[in-house]
Amino acid sequence: MKMSGINLLFLVVVGVFASLSADAYDPDPLQDFCVAVNGSSAAVFVNGKICKDPKTVTSDDFYHSGLNKPGEIISQYGSKVSLVFIDQLAGLNTLGISIVRIDFAVGGVNPPHSHPHASEILLCMEGTIYAGFISSNPSNPGDKNRLFAKILNPGDVFVFPKGLIHFQYNLGNDTTAVAIASLNSQNPGVVTLSKAVFGSDPPVIPEALAKGFQLDIEAVQQLQSLTWIGNG
Repeated sequence: MKMSGINLLFLVVVGVFASLSADAYDPDPLQDFCVAVNGSSAAVFVNGKICKDPKTVTSDDFYHSGLNKPGEIISQYGSKVSLVFIDQLAGLNTLGISIVRIDFAVGGVNPPHSHPHASEILLCMEGTIYAGFISSNPSNPGDKNRLFAKILNPGDVFVFPKGLIHFQYNLGNDTTAVAIASLNSQNPGVVTLSKAVFGSDPPVIPEALAKGFQLDIEAVQQLQSLTWIGNG
């Protein structure tokens, strides 16, 4: 039977929208909740975690406190990311959401990183924050990646699309800064670029990085000798 052009177009449109919705966020749960539990006695295994027996679930499984308190800043980046992911709040399992608080010392930065599993929306609570993300490679290899950035003041919001490299920097000369961010995954994942490239185990051979970054071997070896940590 020959398919008409209208029917074919309809099927294509339906397929496109189905694929977009399927990849937009974490999969919807098929039950009211699936509170994560670390143990092997439970029977249901969903999204990488075992479900707690619903009969033993309490309000505490959906509760977390502490984001009103500044995080202790000890990293060389001058920032502290206080996470509320699935490991901090078991009730997030299968719900496809999470939240963080980011504290910045004077001149502190949340260094360039990406979230492979989530988009992010950031709210500036205190201070002045320079926030931005960088586009993926353009189709023409000679064209530059685009930077999308804004200076945020309290009450301002900025969005970072899923998987793209982004950062935040405290512009205040003598003041700290605070931001709250929400992500559409219970476990967004974090790839800190500097740590991933120069602090991997085992290390990438310096010759490959020197060629890829157009650096001297000595510069690469010096970078690899540093202690790299992730955003946190």
